[in-house]
Amino acid sequence: MATGAAGIPAEQLEDDDLKRELHHLYETREDTFFNGSGDAFEIHTERMLELEQEYAKRRPQETKADPARTRTGSRARAHQPLDE
Repeated sequence: MATGAAGIPAEQLEDDDLKRELHHLYETREDTFFNGSGDAFEIHTERMLELEQEYAKRRPQETKADPARTRTGSRARAHQPLDE
């Protein structure tokens, strides 16, 4: 497992800072995947998960799955039979 600078712990970030950090990670994700080292990608992934989990903990209603985006919802839109 890689170790590196983790930044401020997610639970200590203000809401605006948490969102800004998440947006920045999403913006740098592709570059880290394609051009970074394995360790850099692992650290990036760990930080992203830490921030996402904190965001979901603070805002559970905003992170609930949209029923239309589930497999059942997709099949219903396509008029396909639902799994039983």
